Amino acid sequence: MENQQKPNVIADDVVVSMNYTLTVNGEVFESSPEGEPIEFIQGHGHIIPGLERQLYGMSIGDSKEVSVASDDAYGEVDPEAVMEVPRSEFPEDIPLLPGVQLQVRNEEGEDLDATITKVSADSIELDFNHPLAGKDLTFDVTVVDLRPATDEEISHGHVHGNNHGEHGEELL
Repeated sequence: MENQQKPNVIADDVVVSMNYTLTVNGEVFESSPEGEPIEFIQGHGHIIPGLERQLYGMSIGDSKEVSVASDDAYGEVDPEAVMEVPRSEFPEDIPLLPGVQLQVRNEEGEDLDATITKVSADSIELDFNHPLAGKDLTFDVTVVDLRPATDEEISHGHVHGNNHGEHGEELL
């Protein structure tokens, strides 16, 4: 582990431990589990851009409410990301009901998240937009800890430890 001094404020290449509550339209959508803050490397796109920008300069113990417009979060709803799929392409054990979320493998072998939005006798409408696309978000954040990211964490693109995305995927 590198011998670096503990940072005083959030800056690029700093591992941030943060508690958060995400509110959408006045309703709590999700929050970090009690006593289990999320961890990410600041400045590496691990969280949505609008939130990441507003964290710079915060210190351990600081709290603030951050509003993020949809275009600076998960983007606007893309009508091209909604498609009709023949009902016959779905296995019988999948509940085909509006609101059901599932993973679909595309022709390139990638797993994509989708939500069933409409069900008819012949087809199922799938929405591949992020569930928070088109929504303005409000975060209540509290910085729990800061430390320098190791060279290995920076080169691997994610925090090594417990409370982070397994492969450096975007967390929020």
